[in-house]
Amino acid sequence: MKKPALSQILPILITTYGDRPWRRRLEPAGELVQTILSQNTSDANSGRAYDSLMKKFGTWDNIAKADISEITDAIRSGGLADAKARYIRSALSALKAENHGFDLEFLRKYSVKEARAWLTRLPGVGMKTASCVLLFSLGMPAFPVDTHVYRVARRLQLIDNRLSVEEAHIELERIVRAEDVYRCHMLIIEHGRKTCRARYPLCNQCTLAALCPSCNSTSR
Repeated sequence: MKKPALSQILPILITTYGDRPWRRRLEPAGELVQTILSQNTSDANSGRAYDSLMKKFGTWDNIAKADISEITDAIRSGGLADAKARYIRSALSALKAENHGFDLEFLRKYSVKEARAWLTRLPGVGMKTASCVLLFSLGMPAFPVDTHVYRVARRLQLIDNRLSVEEAHIELERIVRAEDVYRCHMLIIEHGRKTCRARYPLCNQCTLAALCPSCNSTSR
């Protein structure tokens, strides 16, 4: 089967799940912390951890100066609290030292590549975390690649199966129009959670089945 074009896929996803226009979730430092908390846990757990962290400390400066044990206790509900506490304090401390504060709005004047490079200099901040900050908080066309995006994009052959997760960020940003990055990211994640699941994908219910090269394939 010929691999489908994104121009064919995106309208079907919008019809299936509804459009996803951009909306800001948190200010950039908040998005940075929330994304670290979200690693390897559910949205509900990371949300509780974020709320608990802010209730206890109130400001980024207080967190940057806090003992690791205090941060760990505050984010316990998010899982992997010891490691995440170290990442959060290190990233916020470095951000303050580098930027003389916690305001990241200045990144808007950079290209996605430049802004992501700036963020990934912070301890514990990788490509996906940086991309989440740029997309969700600053509205920049960075394309975060999580397990759902990586799986669905490969099954649809939007990206080559040989690409690494890091390379997938760059390739998806290349092929997706800047104005569609947010909705495409959100819709692919929803499709991956509800239909194109890691185990036992619901190919018989999939609205992309007629276009998908991997539909009903034994090798996914």
